[in-house]
Amino acid sequence: MTQSHATRPQHYSLEGIAIFADLSANALARIQQRCYWRRYQPGETIVDYLDASDDVFFITAGQAHVTIYSQAGKVVSFGDLGPGEVFGEYAAIDREPRSASVEARTSCLVASMSAAEFRALLETKPKVTLAVLTQLVRKTRTVTRRVYEFSTLHANNRIQAEVLRLATSVPREGKSARIVPAPTHGEIASRVSTHREAVTRELSRLSRIGLITRDGEGMLVLDVDRLAQMVQNATHE
Repeated sequence: MTQSHATRPQHYSLEGIAIFADLSANALARIQQRCYWRRYQPGETIVDYLDASDDVFFITAGQAHVTIYSQAGKVVSFGDLGPGEVFGEYAAIDREPRSASVEARTSCLVASMSAAEFRALLETKPKVTLAVLTQLVRKTRTVTRRVYEFSTLHANNRIQAEVLRLATSVPREGKSARIVPAPTHGEIASRVSTHREAVTRELSRLSRIGLITRDGEGMLVLDVDRLAQMVQNATHE
C-alpha cells in the first residue's frame, strides 16, 4: 500500500478487530497511533499475490476477496474477509512473498501496520500473540477441511458445503441464515473447484427443495440444520 494515499486520522478505531479484543482501551489507542488508514473501492487491489510488501492489514469496514489468479486467468477463491479480520500476517511473520491477492469486494476502510511494528506487538502483547495463533490454527483447520472435501466429495456436495460454510459464518435467525451480499455463481465455483453451470444447477435444486432462496441482495438459507445434515450424509460423518 502506498503511504501517500494513507492517513492517520484520530477518529478511526481498531475496536472491532478480533485479535485486539482483550486489550485495554489505552493499549488499543497506542496501537491505533501506529496504523495508517485507507479506503478502497470495490474491485481495488489491496495486496497482490507474490508481492514483496509485508504490512499487516485490519478491516474495520467492508468486505474483501482472497484469491489467486493463474497465468491462464483462472481464479481460485479462498473466501471473503469482513470487519474485524486481519490479513497479511503471513508475510509479516515469515518474510516470504504474499500467499494470495486481496481485493475489495465492497467499499472498505482498512488500517495497516508495518511488519516490524506487528512483530514487536507479538513480542510484547501475549494476548495478541495467542489470538493470532488461534486464528492461524483456525485457518489451517479450514484448509485441511477443504482439501478433504476436494478429495472426497462430488461437485454438488462441495457446493452444498460452501453454502453451509457461508451460512454458519453469519448470525442465525431461528433455522435460517442470511448471507449478504449473496456470492455469485462464479465465486462459489472458484472456491470449490468447479464451473458456474454446476453451481447454477445445484443452487436451483436447493431452491426447488426449499433450502435456499434469493432475498434482495442476499441468499437466505432457510434451514441451516437440514443443509448441515445433507453435507454430513455426503461426508459419512
